[in-house]
Amino acid sequence: MSGMLLHAGGQAVTRADLNLIPLPEATESYTPVSHYQLTERIATISRDLLNGYTMVGEQYALARDGKQMFAYLQFKNGATDMGLALGYRNSYDRSMSVAFAMGASVFVCDNLALTGDITVMRKHTKNVWNALEDSLIATIYRSQQNFQQIVCDAETMKAQELGDRRAYEMMGFLFGEEIISPRQITVVRDQWHKPKHEDFRPRTAWSFYNACTEALKSCPPTAAMEKHIELHKIMTEQGAVYAA
Repeated sequence: MSGMLLHAGGQAVTRADLNLIPLPEATESYTPVSHYQLTERIATISRDLLNGYTMVGEQYALARDGKQMFAYLQFKNGATDMGLALGYRNSYDRSMSVAFAMGASVFVCDNLALTGDITVMRKHTKNVWNALEDSLIATIYRSQQNFQQIVCDAETMKAQELGDRRAYEMMGFLFGEEIISPRQITVVRDQWHKPKHEDFRPRTAWSFYNACTEALKSCPPTAAMEKHIELHKIMTEQGAVYAA
């Protein structure tokens, strides 16, 4: 399993490895959040709240000598080719706040479809753990509604035929909006013409969308969640125009 958070700027590790990174000293104004304890709490809360879902994949990565952590969990419910995904991140050097984002995982290609807002805890205060748990619970509850919307979005995109000219226009639009980089636009083009997975051979907006999410796997981990959410918003708002 590859995952979108581990392709650029991070070294893959196990969950147990997260517990080996020394926790910074707390101060009056700063309470560090343990990578390992955060992951354990997320796993417990997810298991308790995601009724009918089973965790089928988990990935972790560290950067900056363990000072930054990125994670990606997959949950499946039934035989569908899409399931819930939870991405989150944390830092020990105050370079990033704790952040969560939930959406859908496309199992056939291990790509993500994220929508909605990223829940961010901006301050590591003394009450950070209570605030984190409240935010995570709210994120998980919202995610199940968001997931149904993503499934509907996927079906809509599958029904939208997309020719090469429209696909090229969308590539240019996404580049202009700084969703994809010059290097990534080449990946989108290649995946559009020769998709890695048979499911994306039909010339539809859904196939184009997955070509883009494949390209976004090379994003810096610090920007990955935002890029996926921006892509989804543009594809659902502008995609219908370009597919027309």
